[in-house]
Amino acid sequence: MGLGEHLVFVYGTLRRGEVNHPWLAGARAEGEGQLSGARLHDLGPFPMAVPGDGVVHGEVYALSDAGLARLDRLEGHPRLYRRQRLPLADGRRVWVYLGRPQQVRQSPLLVDGRWGATGLNRPGRSPRPEPPPAADS
Repeated sequence: MGLGEHLVFVYGTLRRGEVNHPWLAGARAEGEGQLSGARLHDLGPFPMAVPGDGVVHGEVYALSDAGLARLDRLEGHPRLYRRQRLPLADGRRVWVYLGRPQQVRQSPLLVDGRWGATGLNRPGRSPRPEPPPAADS
């Protein structure tokens, strides 16, 4: 990983094949990963991971400082999600966007820690506004 690169763990609409994946334009795929110590909840159009006694499955991407700043805007950091640096099961330290337990009280728990196959058939799903150009990523 080069200077100014950040590993980010994604588990919902930013995954490959999902509606917000274009926000990762210019990012390098680094494979799959598992995050222990978190629980995944289904909020309908998107999931939210919160600290807890579970495992969340997702994908890892390497992106630039500018790419990370774009994701902060998309994820509403720090109001909606809080970006935290955590270890994955394989030891890689990654940035993860986590919510707070009170935000998911009324939302179903996804016991297997996976959000849909691709989630494309979920009602009410729509992409966030187009991402800014990734020329600086």
